[in-house]
Amino acid sequence: MTSRDEAAQAIRKLERAAAVRRSARRVLVFFVFIVVLALTYTGYKAFGQAIGDAQTDWPVIGKVLPRTDNLTMPPLRDIVAEFARPPQRNSSKPLAAFILEAGLFTFREAVLGFVFGLVFGLGIAIVMLRSRWLESGMSPYLVASQTVPLVAIAPIIVIWGSNNLGWLPFEWKTWMSVSIIAAYLTFFPVAMNGIKGLQSADPAAMELMRSYAATRRQTLIRLQLPASVPYLFAAFKIAATAAIVGAIVGEISGGVSGGLGRLILDFASRYTTGPSRLYATVVGAAVLGIVAVGFVVLVEYIVLSKRKEEPLSL
Repeated sequence: MTSRDEAAQAIRKLERAAAVRRSARRVLVFFVFIVVLALTYTGYKAFGQAIGDAQTDWPVIGKVLPRTDNLTMPPLRDIVAEFARPPQRNSSKPLAAFILEAGLFTFREAVLGFVFGLVFGLGIAIVMLRSRWLESGMSPYLVASQTVPLVAIAPIIVIWGSNNLGWLPFEWKTWMSVSIIAAYLTFFPVAMNGIKGLQSADPAAMELMRSYAATRRQTLIRLQLPASVPYLFAAFKIAATAAIVGAIVGEISGGVSGGLGRLILDFASRYTTGPSRLYATVVGAAVLGIVAVGFVVLVEYIVLSKRKEEPLSL
């Protein structure tokens, strides 16, 4: 082994050690944040519950922020303990199992919506890359599309999918309509970050591609798409959480059963008899969003590490 190989191996070891330290710091910061959030929740609940009628004119708690009780803010120990309790009288299955099954159902919808949104958003970005007037003309409509309330269009998409897609070679399921709703929230960050990333290619490299008489397709694949990778992964992280939110809202608005949206809706209708169940389900939805972003971060780490070890060349 030459001294150059030994140096390269030593550099890779240092880079892996630095990556492990960064990951450990992120995990530590995350757990510290959870502890601080739990302490803030408990402290606010205790303080808000201790306020009497004579203190309702306080500038913050009691006036701007409401007083608390066990109904509006159940104790943290009750929320944690609820995961091990069966939500149904005639079943021994704990709530955690219900949340896991519903979370997997919602995750399937979100993944499909994420893929749809990724393909559609990146396609829009490539189309806008063709000319400035296309970008200027389409951008306002993309922004306007995100101002339409999701709860208004979700039932329309569910009904439309059920009544108008019978010509497909497979049976259209209702959860597939929810995936379209998730894609509706997903494509926007991918399209906007995608066009920015595609335009970030080095002008000197673009000029070199033109001197080689490269076609638009070759320039796109060999130069512009690789240059847009950091921008795209930033969009993918936003899109991953948007897909989860879109799937849950789509389930609630479209009346789709089997996912977290339906579970949240059921527990919300029985909130007064068990508020901690609703809180536990919301925690499960938050964990699902973290898992979705975690997958994107993992793929980003693998892709960027490979690019660093094997630099792209023209």
